[in-house]
This record gives sequence, structure tokens and C-alpha cells, in this order.
Amino acid sequence: MGGHSHGPPYTIPKHTDFQVKGIPQLEELEKALAQKGLKDPWIRNEAWRYHPGFGTKWQRARKLFFRGFGLGLALTVATVAAERAVGGGDAHGAHH
Repeated sequence: MGGHSHGPPYTIPKHTDFQVKGIPQLEELEKALAQKGLKDPWIRNEAWRYHPGFGTKWQRARKLFFRGFGLGLALTVATVAAERAVGGGDAHGAHH
């Protein structure tokens, strides 16, 4: 079955790809914690959420709910056109 010569369909980012520096929300959190004498060693694990590839909450929601909408609309229009072309578009039956 195997024999495929390509690698995995995804790449796992390195821990160094995501940094707190340059992310205002996380920098503010670090400063607020520092004022209280605290430090969060895991804060960089939240940096991926602010990466441009993930977008805002609205952009992620739009991508989730409307992915494939264009293709679905085009296929719906093609289906309706095909049904009308073969005479199957009358959903209420013929009134003779």
C-alpha cells in the first residue's frame, strides 16, 4: 500500500517560531505579571493565537462557516439548471 515518496501533509512549527516579543497583548500581560513579581514561563504557548495565519475571531469564524460556500452555490445553480433542462424542475407536479 505505502510507497509514497512525499513527506507528511503538515509541518510542526518549532517552539522558536512563536515569540512573545512583538505581540502587544502578551507583552502587556508579561508587564502586568512582572509588576506583581510573577512570571509565566508558558506564555509563549499562547503566541500562536496571534500569528497572522490564524487571523481574528471573526476571520476564523467566517472561514469555518463559509468554507466551500462558493463551490456549493455554483453546484446548486448547476443542479437547478440541469433539472430544468431535462424537465424535472416542476416540484409541484403538472396541473392538467
